[in-house]
Amino acid sequence: GPSPKQAGARGRASLASFNVEGLHATDVSTLLDNAGVAVRSGHHCTQPLHRYLGIAASARASAYIYNTAGEVDAFIDALADTIAFFTEL
Repeated sequence: GPSPKQAGARGRASLASFNVEGLHATDVSTLLDNAGVAVRSGHHCTQPLHRYLGIAASARASAYIYNTAGEVDAFIDALADTIAFFTEL
């Protein structure tokens, strides 16, 4: 996307709400936290959307200009490990 100083960047946010099929967002968030990756889980003030989608909660990862590509990679790796952990149960 555009740099923070470009006109197109105004009002943009780099966040992603997500769910892992079959897992509660709080369980996913807890394991990510144990791996040193901070995400949020819950309603995020979007309860009507969650009801519409039929989900109890979602996880949300946020990034900003101070995050590094390595931190994004660490999030992806930790999420893959989290999914593998629950798959093996």
